[in-house]
Amino acid sequence: MADNTQATQPVFNIQRIYLKDASLEIPNAPQIFLETEAPNVEVQLDVSNAPVLDGIFEVTVTVTVTTRVKDQVAFLVEAKQGGIFEIRDVPAEQLEPLLGIVCPNIVYPYLRANLSDLITRTGFPPIHLAEINFEAFFNQRKAALAAEQQSLVSPAGAPLQ
Repeated sequence: MADNTQATQPVFNIQRIYLKDASLEIPNAPQIFLETEAPNVEVQLDVSNAPVLDGIFEVTVTVTVTTRVKDQVAFLVEAKQGGIFEIRDVPAEQLEPLLGIVCPNIVYPYLRANLSDLITRTGFPPIHLAEINFEAFFNQRKAALAAEQQSLVSPAGAPLQ
C-alpha cells in the first residue's frame, strides 16, 4: 500500500519589493553647496518585520544617512525599502532567521540603488552604501536583546518591578 500522506514543502516567495518611504532634507541649501571640505557621513540601519496575513510577512530595511560639513548638516536622507514575502510550512526555528537575514539580503540592494539615486539627484556626489552582513547584524541584535532581558532579571531570578 502506498502512503498518500505528503509532507508539506516549505514555501518562500517574493510577492513584492517596494520603496515604502523616502525623505530628504537639505536644511542649509544653497550655502552648503559652496563648501569644499569633505563631508562626514553617518549611516544608521534598522531591520523590522511584521506579519501581514497568515503566511505573508513584510520586511522593512530602513537607512538614515546624515552628512555634515563642519558643523552644518549638508543633507539628511531616510529611506525604507519594504518587501512582502510568502513564507509557509517553514520550521519555527527557521522563520526568524529567514525574516532577519534572508529577506533583508533581498530587499537591501533595492534600497541601496534608490538611496544612491535620490542623493545623486540633490546635486551632491553619490553615496554608495556598503554591503551589510545581515547574519552578523541579526546575531548582534539577538545578543543585545538577550543581554537587555538578562539585565531586567534580578539576581534571584525574579523580574524587577
